[in-house]
Parts: sequence; structure tokens; C-alpha cells
Amino acid sequence: MDESDLKVRLRELTRPGDLGLAEKGKVRCVACGHRCLIGEGHEGICRVRFVDGGALRVPWGYVGALNLDPIEKKPFFHVTPGALAFSFGMLGCDYKCAYCQNWEISQVHRDPESDRLVTARPIQIEELIGAARFSGAKMVTSTYNEPLITSEWAVAVFRQARAAGLMTGYVSNGNGTPEVLDYLRPWVDAYKVDLKGMREAGYRSLGGKLGTVLSTLEGLKARGFWVEVVTLVVPGLNDSDEELRDAARFLSGLDRDIPWHVTAYHDDYRMGDRGSTPAGSLLRAAEIGRAEGLHFVYAGNLPGRVGEWEDTRCPACGVPVVERRGYRVVRNGLAPDGSCPSCGGRLPGLWAPPARPASIDAGAPLALGSHPASGGR
Repeated sequence: MDESDLKVRLRELTRPGDLGLAEKGKVRCVACGHRCLIGEGHEGICRVRFVDGGALRVPWGYVGALNLDPIEKKPFFHVTPGALAFSFGMLGCDYKCAYCQNWEISQVHRDPESDRLVTARPIQIEELIGAARFSGAKMVTSTYNEPLITSEWAVAVFRQARAAGLMTGYVSNGNGTPEVLDYLRPWVDAYKVDLKGMREAGYRSLGGKLGTVLSTLEGLKARGFWVEVVTLVVPGLNDSDEELRDAARFLSGLDRDIPWHVTAYHDDYRMGDRGSTPAGSLLRAAEIGRAEGLHFVYAGNLPGRVGEWEDTRCPACGVPVVERRGYRVVRNGLAPDGSCPSCGGRLPGLWAPPARPASIDAGAPLALGSHPASGGR
């Protein structure tokens, strides 16, 4: 499918959006931190939200990726360890990261190769939730591309997920707004943010602003979301002691109980000259996080090579309570309420699904394994 065909198809798979404000004869989209002011016949930076007939049109009724993942892959380490997350993505992104692992679905209408590779698969919400229940997943997650730019669809899905007794999650770059966080709060249990560095220049190269992401993190905590943070440690880009310390210090000042995942990079998409992150860099980053007072620091993407940093330890007594190898939970010693079996102290997290009545019948399986085939969360 060439770009023009894909664009026509995606314009058909839309509906009027909730996250637009009339302003000076245009529409101010508040789904992400760009806050695009969009005129008639034009689209936002994401390329998938546009104005037609005076109304903001937003993605609706399809998936661009669909997979059943370990919840640890998102990564959520403090949410129902060992559970499965029924994970869906759409198309498009508000960033343009040169090392994106999911570029096939995130860079539509920017990269002709992306438009050639992807498909938009129409789906009904009832079908999606039925398949999630059939799979045995405990969570439905909006992921792979940037979920903020498809928040109306995610909220519609999550309403029915909640009714079916499922948890919900966002895997996001954190380029949010107060309006979209308020819109999401009633329907999202857990929210993962990529903190891609602590330098404005680095964020500008990706198409974002550091200050917006930091404000989003503050807004998420203030609104009561469960938050986990990932920093992909890229050699020569954001891996200095100073930048890692700035990230850890900011998070510690916000809440020492925020889990911070420092994860290994590999060359991908348009960045092929950095090489993979060595285990030593992750260990150094993890030690910096601990020194800055964070209670839960994890080193990821190098299973078996980072020692204790894959496990959750009780901050009160130091005993490992959840042991992992990569995305696999080897042992979970926590009580259902998250209390330590050794000292009885309660660890922060969403350790068991909330008690919600399931009001939707178990459904049928769907074919999984759409883009991305591997790597992306």
C-alpha cells in the first residue's frame, strides 16, 4: 500500500475527537505536548490527527500492532508480576526518534518505507476485549506507537476493559498535557514514561521538549497514576554520569518509590553507529540511581548479565521478593497485598488486579504477531 492509499485508509478510520478546543477559527489539539493549532484540511505533527469540516478527526477502530506480552516487557515490574498484557498499538507518533524500535508503525507519513510496510486492521472494541479475556491477560495496554495521540480510542477500549475486570496501561514517551492526563485518569491504572535523557538539546533532536516530559511526570504522580520510568541508555548520547545522575535526582525528588528502569540500547532504524550498551554502563547507571535515593532501580534488556538489578528487593530489609531473568519471573514471594515475607513491610505497586466485576463474556482468539514482531514494547 503506497503512502497516498494508506493516508486515505487512515482518514476513513477516524471519528470526531474529544481532545480539541476551538481557537481563532482553528482547532487546538491537546492530546500531546505539541498542542498543535490545526487549520481546516491540515494535520498535526503526529500526522494522524487532522481537521476536516471544522472538526478534529482522530484515529479510531483499528490496530497497527497486536501482541500478547509479559507485563515485564512494558516494562511494569510493580504490576501483577508474571501476568500477561494484551498489547495493541495504532499508527503514528509525535516524536521522530532516529533509533525507534517500532519505526514501522510510528513513522507513518514521515517515512515512505513505513507506509509501505504497515497495515491498519479494522477491529471492534468488543472483539479486542473478548480476545484479551480469552488470552488470560490481566491487563490491556496501549503501546508500540505513541498512545497519547490515539487517546480517544484507548479510553473507549479501556472503558470496556474495566467492565471486563481487566487492568489498563499506557506505554508512552510522556509528551503529555494536563488536559490529556485528566482525560485518561479515570481509565488508566499504570503509566510507563520513557525519560530519554535530561538535556533539552537531546530532546529537540527527537522532536520534543524535556520540560514537557518532566511536567508530565509531575502531573501523573499528582493525579495518582501508578508510574514507572524507563531510560534507554544510549552510548555517547545520554550515558554520562552527570546526565544519569540528573535523571535519578529528578525522579528521587518526585518520589523515591518510582521504579526506574535503565535499559540497554541496540542500533536500530537510522542510528547504526552507537553499538550496544555494555552491561557495565547499566550497572553504573543503576548504582547512580541507588546513590540518589531511589528504592527500586532495575537494569534491563541484558538478562542474566546484571546480577541483582533484575530483582525487586524490599527497601526495608533488603530481601529479594521478586526474582526475574529478563521478562520471566523466577520467583514471586510477595503477599497479594505487596507485603514482604521477611519483615512484613509493604512495597508500593499494583500487585493484584483491583476487584472489578467482569460483565463481558469470554471471547475468542485473534491472530497476534502484527508489527512490531520483536523488540518494541
